[in-house]
Amino acid sequence: MVQVEDSKGAASAALLGDLSKVSGGLTQKSPADPEIEILRSRMVLGQVIHNLNLDIKIKDNRLGLIGKLVSQDKSKLEYHHDAVIYTNQNNSLIVKKLIVPEYYLDKPLKLEFKDQNQFTLSYKDQVIFNGMLNQKNVLNTEKGLWHIQLNAQGDLKKQSFTLTKAALPTAVKNFNNIYGVAEKGKMTGVIGLSYLGQDPEHISQVLNNVLNVYHQQNIERKSLESKQTLAFLEKQLPDLRKQLEDSEIKFNQFREKYKTVDVNAESELLLKQNIDLEKLKIELQQKQAELSAKYTNDHPLIRQIDAQIAEINKKIADLNNRLTQLPETQRLYLQLYRDVKVNTELYTSLLNSYQQLKIANAGEIGNVRIIDTAVEPVKPIKPNKLIILALSILAGGFIGVLIALLRNMMRSGVKDSTQIETELDLPVYATVPRSPIQETRMSILKKKKSIPILAVKSSDDIAIESLRSIRTAIHFALTSAKNNIIMIAGPSPEVGKSFISTNLATIFAQGNKRVLLIDADMRRGYMHKYFDIDVKPGLSELLSGQTDLQQVLHKTQVANLDVITRGKSPTNPSEMLSSPQFKELLEQLQTQYDHIIIDTPPVLAVTDGIIISQYTGVNLIVARYIKSHMKELELTVNRFEQAGVKVNGFILNDIQRSSGGYGYNYAYAYKAQKED
Repeated sequence: MVQVEDSKGAASAALLGDLSKVSGGLTQKSPADPEIEILRSRMVLGQVIHNLNLDIKIKDNRLGLIGKLVSQDKSKLEYHHDAVIYTNQNNSLIVKKLIVPEYYLDKPLKLEFKDQNQFTLSYKDQVIFNGMLNQKNVLNTEKGLWHIQLNAQGDLKKQSFTLTKAALPTAVKNFNNIYGVAEKGKMTGVIGLSYLGQDPEHISQVLNNVLNVYHQQNIERKSLESKQTLAFLEKQLPDLRKQLEDSEIKFNQFREKYKTVDVNAESELLLKQNIDLEKLKIELQQKQAELSAKYTNDHPLIRQIDAQIAEINKKIADLNNRLTQLPETQRLYLQLYRDVKVNTELYTSLLNSYQQLKIANAGEIGNVRIIDTAVEPVKPIKPNKLIILALSILAGGFIGVLIALLRNMMRSGVKDSTQIETELDLPVYATVPRSPIQETRMSILKKKKSIPILAVKSSDDIAIESLRSIRTAIHFALTSAKNNIIMIAGPSPEVGKSFISTNLATIFAQGNKRVLLIDADMRRGYMHKYFDIDVKPGLSELLSGQTDLQQVLHKTQVANLDVITRGKSPTNPSEMLSSPQFKELLEQLQTQYDHIIIDTPPVLAVTDGIIISQYTGVNLIVARYIKSHMKELELTVNRFEQAGVKVNGFILNDIQRSSGGYGYNYAYAYKAQKED
C-alpha cells in the first residue's frame, strides 16, 4: 500500500510558488489517478518482470490439468533476479539465462535431455537448438541470437519441460491479468496493490518488488525535475548578476556627475510602482519559461500568464509616460534607480531560490510513501469453499431443471389420445395407465421363466380396469367384422403388445367367453412365460407339419382360455404365415372359440403383422405413451392401408401421471432370441 502526496516538486515549489492560485481553481482530481496508471505501466512492470525473470514460464510436461489435481508430486516454481528454479521430488531445473531470437518469443519450446550433460529445444517437433547443461550456450543463427544457460539434476531422460520466453508486451499483459491497483476510498491518495498466485511467498516477493521499483522511479523522477530547474537557474544567475552590476555602474556614474537630485514624493511613488511592476513582470516571465518546458503555448496556464504580462506592460507604459513629464535629471535618476532596485531584488530572490533548491534536491524523497509492504497471506482468498459449495448447489439445481426441460422438449412422442384421434382420424379404444405393480415386477420377471398375469393377480389394478372398458368397443366392432379374430399389433418393440394381448384375453375369458390366444411373434414372443408352459411345440411346429393342432393347444390356469405358443423360432416366419396352412388353421379355430386374439411382431420391423391382418376381423394398434411417435404411428396405418386392411383403432398404453420418461430410439432391428 502506498500514499501519494498532492504536492509540487521541490523545483516547482522553489521557483514557481503556489500555482494553484494561477490556475484559477481547475477541476480537482485525486492525486492517485495518474499514479495508478504509472503502477500499471510497462515502465514499472517491465522492470519488475526483468528483475524477477517473470517472462520465463516453465511447464512440467508429465503433469496435465488432471494430473496436477490428483498428483501427490510436490513441485515448486521460484523466481529470482538471477534464475528461475523448478523443483519436484525427483528433478530440478534452473534457468539462469534464456535469451531467444525474436521469432521464438511467446512460442512453447519443448526441452528434452539427451543425457546428464546435453539438452535439446524443439518447436513443432523439430529440434531448433542443441546445448550443454551447466554452462553458457551462445549461438547466432538466421533467426537471431540464442543465449541459454540451464542447470539440471535428477532422472532427466524421463523428464521433459515446456519453456516459454514471453515478449515484454505479452509479459506485461499477463502480469496485469492477475495484478490489481486501486485507490482505497475516494480522494484519499492511498493506493492498494493486489496480486493473484498460488505461492504466498512469490506473491509478497512480486508486490514488494513493484513497490521498490515504483518508489525508486518516483524519487528519480522528482530529482530529475529538480536537476533540470537547477540547470535553468544556473544559466540565469550570471546574466542577472551582470545586469545588476551594469545598472549599479550606470547609477553610480550618474550620482558622481550630478551629485544630488531632489526627488519629490510623487516621483518616489511612481518609482515604487514601476519597480513593483518590473519585478512582477520578470517573475511572470520566469514562470512562463518554466511552464513552457512542460506545456504548449495554448495551455491555459501559459495563456493566463501571457495575459498578465500584457496587462503589466500596459501599466508600465502608462507609468513611463508619466515619468517623461518629469524634469530630465529626475527622470534619468528614477530610471537608473529603478533598474538597480529591480535587478537587486530579482537577483537576490533567484539566488535564494537556487540555494533552497539545492538543499531540497539533496533531501528529495519523492511524493509517494510506502505505508505497508506486502506480507505472505495467511490463508488463500480463492477458492472460497463455502461460495463454491453454494454455487455448486445452485448450478446443480439449475442444470437439473435445464436437463428436465430439455428432455421434456425432446420427447416428441404421443402424450395424449386426442393427438392420435385428431391427426390420424382413428378412435382410441382405451388409455391404459401404468400399473404400479407391473412396473416394479416387470424388469425382474422377464428374466424368469414365468410372468404373473396382472388380470389374475391384481384384477382391480387401474390398468386392468381400463382394459375392461375395451370389451364393449370390441363387441360393436365385431358385429360388422368378417370374423371373430382380433389382431393386436404395434409399430415397434416394447410398446406392450404382449401385455395387452394376454390381459385382454384373460378379461374375455373371465367373462365366460371361450378365448384362444395365439403368439404369432415367432421371433421373440414370450407369451409362454405368462402361462408357465413350454414354448414348443407351438405355432411354428404346427405350420411346418411337425405336430398336430391338439399338441399345440395348451390349456391355461385361466378358465376358458387356451393358448398357442410361438414354438421354436423358424428361419422363415413370414413364409409360414403366408402359407395356406395358417389360413386354414384360423378358419378352423374361429368356429371353436368366441374370440381369437393374435399377438403379432412389430409392423415397422417385419411384414408378419401385415400378413396376419389379411385374416383378422378387428385390427388394433398399441401405442406407448412418450415412446411411440406420431410419425411411426402414421407410417404403421399407411402400411395396413396399402395392404387393403382397415385399422379399427388404437390402444394408448403406459399412460404416466407424472412427467417421468424413458429413453427411445428409432431402431427397428428385430432378431430371434436365443432358445430357452
